[in-house]
Order: sequence, then C-alpha cells, then structure tokens
Amino acid sequence: MSSATPDPASRTGYVDHPPRMGFFTDTTVCIGCKACEVACKEWNAVPDDGMELTGMSYDNTVGLGADTWRHVAFIEQRKPLGAQQPSLHAGTDVLALAEQGSGTPPPEAGMTPTTPGEEGEFRWLMASDVCKHCTHAACLDVCPTGALFRTEFGTVVVQEDVCNGCGYCIPACPFGVIDQRKGDGRAWKCTLCYDRLGSGLEPACAKACPTDSIQFGRLDELRERAARRVEQLHSAGVTDARLYGADPEDGVGGDGAFFLLLDEPEVYGLPPDPVVTTRDLPRMWRHVLSAAATLAAGAVAAFLGARKGR
Repeated sequence: MSSATPDPASRTGYVDHPPRMGFFTDTTVCIGCKACEVACKEWNAVPDDGMELTGMSYDNTVGLGADTWRHVAFIEQRKPLGAQQPSLHAGTDVLALAEQGSGTPPPEAGMTPTTPGEEGEFRWLMASDVCKHCTHAACLDVCPTGALFRTEFGTVVVQEDVCNGCGYCIPACPFGVIDQRKGDGRAWKCTLCYDRLGSGLEPACAKACPTDSIQFGRLDELRERAARRVEQLHSAGVTDARLYGADPEDGVGGDGAFFLLLDEPEVYGLPPDPVVTTRDLPRMWRHVLSAAATLAAGAVAAFLGARKGR
C-alpha cells in the first residue's frame, strides 16, 4: 500500500493482508436508477424498507439505515450555473457536456432546454450514499462484544450473531450510518460485501452500477483516479467539483468510501467536518483516573486523620 495511506488492517494486527479496498462514488455520472440499492438488498438479503411516498422527489428510502445499506439521494436545485457550466440533467456526464462548449447541451428526450439563469432552471444532484468504512472508526471503539470488527481489507463489518443490540455504535457514528432493525434490535450496515471480497469479486452495488458511478478497487488507486477526475472537471469549467472523504488528514483519517460532489456536503446530507466521536476518550479517561486517584488519596488522608484523632 501507499505509504501515504493509513493502513488500519495492519494496525489491527493483520500480517501479509490484501491492499485496502474501498469505493469511489462519482456523483456526476449517477443517473439515479437505484440499481445499487436493489443489488445490495438482493445479495445481502436486506429486508424491504417500504415503498411509501415520502414527498422527497423520487427518494423513497430517505437515508441509510438497518434496512437501507445503499441510499440514492435525489436533490433538486434551482441554481443558475453560468455560461461556462451547461445545465445538468439527470444522467448526464457533466464533463462530456462541458467539453461540448459553453452552449446549452441538447436536451434529453422529454426534457425542455433551458438557458442558464432563466427562471425555473433546475438541476438534479444524485448520489449513492453508503457506510464510509472510516480509517478511525468510532463504532469499533465503543462495541463491547466485538461484533464490529476490522477486516483484512480495511473495511468495517458487523457480525450479527455477536451483536447484543446495545446500540452504542449508533450515536458513535459521525455519519449516522448504523441503525437497529425493528423487531430485531441488532445493528446492521454495509459490509462492503465482505463475502464477495473474499472470493475475489467486487461488491454487488458496484457490479450493478451501469454508469460506473460506483467504482471499487484499491483505495490508494481510487484516490489517484478521483484526483484526476476533479482536475478534468475543473479544466472543463465545472469548478464546483470537489472530493469528500478522500483526505487521510481529515477528522476520521479518511474514508474507505469517498465521493466526488458538485456542491457542499450538507446539500447531500453529509457532515461538513466529520470527526471520530471517540477521539477524546483517552483524555477523558486520564481525567477520570486522576479524579479517582485524588478522591482515593483524600479518603485515605481522612481515614488516617480520624485514626490519629482517636
């Protein structure tokens, strides 16, 4: 692995392990087909989470949870993009459009062409969200049973047969990924298809993605590929393109699943500056031990003083 990439598997104790694997999700080519959601449910036997009308565009799952390990967000925006950035329609590669020139691209079937800045212009931002498989995973720190463990691929997996349903991992996750299943009580989340990885296969969601929006591979190679993609978009005039979760120096040590976004993370429902929630635990325990030692010394002094007063 690259020396610049944190190696959580080695720190966990694995020797001669495979390279760290992960996801790079390029949201600029996501068409919102939800093939990833379906493939994830089918392969992992994830229960149906309902087909209710949520009032959130075409987003019927709303967010990640115990029964939604892949969530495709549909974000509608009224946003003048400027002449250098053509209107974005669902399912359109923004780089290909930008390279056509500064004019408005031909509309897709059934769509009305718009002029940048006109009233009523909008774009859809689509993104397939998933567990981030953090380098510094707070869920691992708080699990009392060892149900959560780090795999040899650097990913984080829940063993449902070991989980006791305590729920400590749920508030520990800075991304709100993990959840308890109703009627079950145990915690569930994406495993990055650990069983498929062990057989040399790519995760079901990446396999099913028709546009390669979800890319699977060695994490260090994915980060290099993502950086090149951002440079391409910037040179083509798509200046809002930025990476999220690819920086090993961020608050969670970088994500095993990171994203190329076209707007601020909050627009996609992602925290702008995620921090491992257990980072202050060592300092807190030192304070607790110091306080306990002070109390113990005070109790001993009081006891000795009482004996001396007799």
